[in-house]
Amino acid sequence: MRIALIHALAHSVAPINEELARAWPEAVRMNLMDDSLSADLARSGAGLDADMHRRFESLAAYAEGTGARGILFTCSAFGSCIEAVAARRPHMPVLKPNEAMVAEAVAVARGGRIGLVASFAPTLTSMPPEFPPGTELVTCLAEGAMDALNRGDDAGHDARVVEAARWLVGQGCDVIALSQFSMARAQLAVHRAVGLPVLTTPGSAVRALRHRLER
Repeated sequence: MRIALIHALAHSVAPINEELARAWPEAVRMNLMDDSLSADLARSGAGLDADMHRRFESLAAYAEGTGARGILFTCSAFGSCIEAVAARRPHMPVLKPNEAMVAEAVAVARGGRIGLVASFAPTLTSMPPEFPPGTELVTCLAEGAMDALNRGDDAGHDARVVEAARWLVGQGCDVIALSQFSMARAQLAVHRAVGLPVLTTPGSAVRALRHRLER
């Protein structure tokens, strides 16, 4: 069963491939990377315009044409483009990067408080509206984590994510959600530090895709 993984950031590639290899090794992985998507979005100031929608549809059509049975986009800044791709493909799962983790976090929290950690500041604006109305959500930016990752300081990245998670625990959170795919590498360190359930976007996405395609 072929799964298409469509990326706009290089940091997202390894975490989702590692999670699929670990949790669903039978799946055949296909990676499509266009790192100009994020750069063009930031540079143009045009937002998710018709041209950006066209580019996402072209990527999805190519993936489906190779025989992909499901598509997972791994960058959270393109929500409406991904939704349009999914609307044209009711016959197959097309997932936004965060949607499976949002659903899983709500289920695990059982009405409790969810702590959301991000290493990319805009995520703390774009992602909270994806949670159901009434969700008790506390957010925290792991300051400097993305910069550390960019310069190859993996331990520094993880330490900053752990620090953010500890702060959220102090705010009474019952579950920690790591919002970026690139943050999945810190899951174990965070769990050891706080002793709470720690969810990652790759982990939740793989579980959701497998459930939908194997049921």
